Amino acid sequence: MRFSLIDRIVDLQPGKTITAVKCVSLAEEYLQDHFPRFPVLPGVMMLEAMTQASAWLIRAGEDFAHSMVTLQEARNVKYSDFVAPGSMLTVTADLMKQDERYCSLKTKGTIDGRTAVSARLTVQRFNLAETQPDMACADEIVVQEMKKLYTTLRPASVAS
Repeated sequence: MRFSLIDRIVDLQPGKTITAVKCVSLAEEYLQDHFPRFPVLPGVMMLEAMTQASAWLIRAGEDFAHSMVTLQEARNVKYSDFVAPGSMLTVTADLMKQDERYCSLKTKGTIDGRTAVSARLTVQRFNLAETQPDMACADEIVVQEMKKLYTTLRPASVAS
């Protein structure tokens, strides 16, 4: 994961639902270009926040069994509101169905209870070693790094 668009996981029911937050700060680099006189969180970043929350739900529900959780498809993406600096985007993802490789989720991002974005996402989960056995070490490293990041996003005092 090159950058994290989830600042905190506030509620998690493994295998069912997750609620996470992204606090938008004026200091975020991309806001200098998007847009200088009307800075807002780009729509693609909102979609990425929903994807990352979905990935944390899958990882936690499967005890980090897969190193890779990637977006396969985004459907019915609807943008309804701007997310300006100083706003907190609350992201929810509900697991709808899953099979051996794919998970379908219903996701939403809200600001103060108002929907800013919503989508149906399909994520794919896998290990690199499935197609390249010599990548097993990379899988282990990625899983360990994701576990460390998870403890930062969901401290033990919050987890139940």
